[in-house]
Amino acid sequence: MDKLFDRLQMLADRYEELGELLSDPDVIADSKRFMELSKEMADLRETVEKYEKYKQVVQQIKDDEEMLSAGLDDEMAAMVKEELSDSKNEKQELEQEIKILLLPKDPNDGKDLIMEIRGAAGGDEASLFAADLFSMYSKYAERQGWSIEVIDKNMTEVGGFKEIALTINGKNVWSKLKYESGAHRVQRVPVTESAGRVHTSTATVVVMPEEEDVEIDLDPKDIRVDVYRSSGAGGQHINKTSSAVRMTHLPTGIVVAMQDQRSQQQNREKAMKILKARVYDYYKSQEQSEYDENRKSAVGTGDRSERIRTYNYPQNRVTDHRIGLSLNKLDRIMNGELDDVIDALVLYDQTKALEELQNG
Repeated sequence: MDKLFDRLQMLADRYEELGELLSDPDVIADSKRFMELSKEMADLRETVEKYEKYKQVVQQIKDDEEMLSAGLDDEMAAMVKEELSDSKNEKQELEQEIKILLLPKDPNDGKDLIMEIRGAAGGDEASLFAADLFSMYSKYAERQGWSIEVIDKNMTEVGGFKEIALTINGKNVWSKLKYESGAHRVQRVPVTESAGRVHTSTATVVVMPEEEDVEIDLDPKDIRVDVYRSSGAGGQHINKTSSAVRMTHLPTGIVVAMQDQRSQQQNREKAMKILKARVYDYYKSQEQSEYDENRKSAVGTGDRSERIRTYNYPQNRVTDHRIGLSLNKLDRIMNGELDDVIDALVLYDQTKALEELQNG
């Protein structure tokens, strides 16, 4: 912990410095700098408060041990021993909490996200499973108090989704759902299967941070925009006007087509939002692949084709292959009770990161 304490003291010193800077009239007059320093101070607050509490507990342990060594009557000694035991337990808990707070922050953790779900291998059954995954995430979002907006969908004749794109907004959205990218496999008897045989199908999920603040700047010269008439249901207005929009990011070849909105402007806005997220995700995935090669992380947001989870209906079991977790409550998980799976993924990733922090 010695290296960590050095770092903690540096953070505590910086926190104190920030307090002084934020009372400086020159800083107060510069609203942009004031906001930046205020955010930095807010980000440090919990870590510094835990560190101050930790120092108090360490001092309490030292005081109690000195009292015991000085000789006390039996009743007083029993009280001090009990307090010492509680303080040592609290010290251990605080050490763990502080280590987690010192882990490198994911820059996207405060962001909302865009999720895309696609039916993959398995035809109609894959599209139906994609719809089931959409339902699962929607129910989980509702339990979390998040809001969902469908921004694009392509339905199949059987009521499934070839693909569906949605935004999810709320507290801790990215930090909880960032591990969901990958191939999800389902094993079950399809409703169309008369012989009752179990089939295996897959759907893919891609989770991307919503880039509202344009941390990625797209050069307009790199984007080709085509407009065309919307197809499908929607009435005379949609059929008679070129309201649908297709955007192509030329450097990456990423294409986004949007026709769900009633006006071309609305489709442009939605298409640009998805395009930014996909381009950001494209470059981030390349970085992630390089990072994973060095880190050898089993939990990440890199390879989209990686089979991350199996949903076995006959055995009512969900297995996350990255961490070897199997839970026999598929029915509850599909009803949006994802906490056990997500908490296990977060804990696993934190544990791996803590090992690197201590060994690094």
